[in-house]
Amino acid sequence: MSLTVLSVAYPFAPVGPDAVGGAEQIQAALDAAVVAAGWRSIVVAQAGSQVSGRLEPTPAVDGELTQDARAAARRRHRETIQAVLRREPVDLIHFHGVDFAGYLPDVPGLPPMLATLHLPAAWYPQEIFRPGPERLWLNPVSRTQAETCPASPRLLAPIPNGAPVRALQAARHARRGFALMLARICPEKGVHLALDAAKEAGVPLIVAGELFAYAEHQDYFAREVAPRLDALRRFVGPVGFARKRRLLSAARCLLVPALAEETSSLVAREAIACGTPVIAFRRGALPETVDDGETGFIVDYVDGMAAAIGRAGLIDPERCRQAARERFSLEAMTGRYLDLYARLAGAGRIREGAA
Repeated sequence: MSLTVLSVAYPFAPVGPDAVGGAEQIQAALDAAVVAAGWRSIVVAQAGSQVSGRLEPTPAVDGELTQDARAAARRRHRETIQAVLRREPVDLIHFHGVDFAGYLPDVPGLPPMLATLHLPAAWYPQEIFRPGPERLWLNPVSRTQAETCPASPRLLAPIPNGAPVRALQAARHARRGFALMLARICPEKGVHLALDAAKEAGVPLIVAGELFAYAEHQDYFAREVAPRLDALRRFVGPVGFARKRRLLSAARCLLVPALAEETSSLVAREAIACGTPVIAFRRGALPETVDDGETGFIVDYVDGMAAAIGRAGLIDPERCRQAARERFSLEAMTGRYLDLYARLAGAGRIREGAA
């Protein structure tokens, strides 16, 4: 069975292998897997995205991401989705944005729809979990996240995120003394706490990530991050895959001081694949990803993170790499999604035939 999959990105971040966000990286991997399977992939995403299938671009938002700017972008996203559906047959729609409910299409003969919940369940409008259109399905990305979701007939079994383990392990770099943090620059990622922990431990820290044009993110950087930067603790902005791999492979450890309930932490999986221990707060699914004492350390406070930085050398890099090969396979993840696509699309075709 050959399928046409329409995947829909978060409107405010580009998709591609060099994308900053985990959701956008996962979407790029699934787009590539659909094409590799010989199916058709259509991607609705911000202009400038790098896709394997066919891109249906929507304009990037220039300037501050105000409420009005966000609403306009979501409206354009919805119009683009509906234009595709009116123009050609689609077997399945897969949403990746936290705001997907704001651009669900409203056209006759909708195909089955799937939304991956990349962020904490509480961040989504709770009506998505209530009984409704039977063609909308939700899938979490970890067991911990699934357990926090409201009981719902729409909820499927979790599909854990995979990382490009082979590509990450294809290059090795000499270890250096710096700690690393890779994340969006926003309050829930706890960037200021990583800076505090690194300073307490007396080690350099490189912070890499995107600072988006949300007023609250810009204010957070100015108030909490910038004053903590110094000659040893630097912010380098967003990095693409090649530089990210170099940083992850060379770092003494990755810090994940999350203040929100992490659903998976793709970057923690990438670090472990590079043989780099992860020191993470005990939030959400992070204990599912990090084996305490084996591939890193799970801690509760800044002082615990600082102490664990000093113990990072006790973690065996090859044990980390082996754990990633066994647990974080990108191919296993994409295979499960392709099976799900076929199952949902097949059920949709059966219902259409019955009608």
